[in-house]
Amino acid sequence: MSAVCILAPIVITAWPAFGAAVVAAAGSLGYVVAAESVPSAERSAQRSVELEIPQSQLVTGELGRDQRLSVTRNGVQVTFSRDLRGSAAVCVTGPGCSDEELRKLGEELSARVVQTYVYRRLMDEMQARQFVIVEETTDENNAVHLKVRHWEAA
Repeated sequence: MSAVCILAPIVITAWPAFGAAVVAAAGSLGYVVAAESVPSAERSAQRSVELEIPQSQLVTGELGRDQRLSVTRNGVQVTFSRDLRGSAAVCVTGPGCSDEELRKLGEELSARVVQTYVYRRLMDEMQARQFVIVEETTDENNAVHLKVRHWEAA
């Protein structure tokens, strides 16, 4: 018997799990956590693009309204934050980049964050239900393919 499982990336979490996914995804793409964000005076002089992570909602019981996490790579800063509705938002800022370039960078990182979060949740759930990962591969589009096995005692 076989099954195909397609996961729609809906992120529902508190900030610590989301923050861990941001750091892991950013690291895999060569970003580093920014010590502090770009000052607002400098930011207004640079191009910036605001994005919303598709299909995301944060359940924010312990999350403050103004929490942010910034990562940088080659002068481009990507800041993840929570807006007033509880949705995760992304602001991409960088000197010498067009809006299209900034949007592409933000969308790439956002997609990787959602993928990392869903992957971690799936792995935790499979472990809790005593599934065994038989094979794990990643294709050229960074899609992760898992083969798992579960034996039930008779």
